[in-house]
Amino acid sequence: MKKLLIKGLKITVCLYIIVCTLLYFFQEKLIFFPEKLAPDYRFAFSQPFEEINVNAPDGVSLHNILFKARQSKGVIFYLHGNMGSLRSWGKVAQLYLSMDYDVFMPDYRGYGKSKGSIDSEMQFYADMQADYNTLKKQYPENQIIVLGYSIGTGPAANLAAANNPKMLILQAPYYNLKDMMGKRFPIVPTFLLKYKFDTAAGIQNCRMPVTIFHGDADEIIYYGSSLKLQTHFKSSDTLITLHAQKHNGMTDNPEYVDAISKILGYNNGSPTN
Repeated sequence: MKKLLIKGLKITVCLYIIVCTLLYFFQEKLIFFPEKLAPDYRFAFSQPFEEINVNAPDGVSLHNILFKARQSKGVIFYLHGNMGSLRSWGKVAQLYLSMDYDVFMPDYRGYGKSKGSIDSEMQFYADMQADYNTLKKQYPENQIIVLGYSIGTGPAANLAAANNPKMLILQAPYYNLKDMMGKRFPIVPTFLLKYKFDTAAGIQNCRMPVTIFHGDADEIIYYGSSLKLQTHFKSSDTLITLHAQKHNGMTDNPEYVDAISKILGYNNGSPTN
């Protein structure tokens, strides 16, 4: 019996090591779920838009869409979630366009029409900075608002901290990916994670106002993540809790629409200063 127990323990340890090794080398497959689009794919958005290609520092072509409002007060740099492509994410732009903001949306490497594939956190940050530098040629930074949703919140916070946009808005953010991993997969050692995406560190280095929206019924990124982030707030920062809101569908939530319209200076359909 003792020998069987020892043998079983050895097998369990070996399987654990194998699983951890696979997680380390293939973790991109567990974090990012891109939808690829053909280079000649035609988007069917009803609002005016422009497709913009930006070269990353290593020469990889990154695809972006700039949606144009009728009377623009500025632009929202929107970092989307970990699934899909701009084919579906582009629909989110309509809300902000209706509030007189242009919307700039990048597709990450390997997503949509963007070339290449994601293989490091620093590469991801460098890509977003290249896009931001391109956007600055059209808009002064005091007219740029960085907005990140879900997986996009860590990179959004890092991008805002490295630059001087008008504001940072985060939807359903995590504290950092190590914290998320520890919460959801406590038996997996966090040192295996190559992608830290430290939202907390980014917020601490932000000089502009930060607003966080998080649903208290979020089943993907637990609401406590935002409570932890709140401990790093400046006096100008705000956490807005959306009651009974799950992870998806935040943009359609009337509470969110009402709050974001005030933040963007658009009250009851009438622009405010």
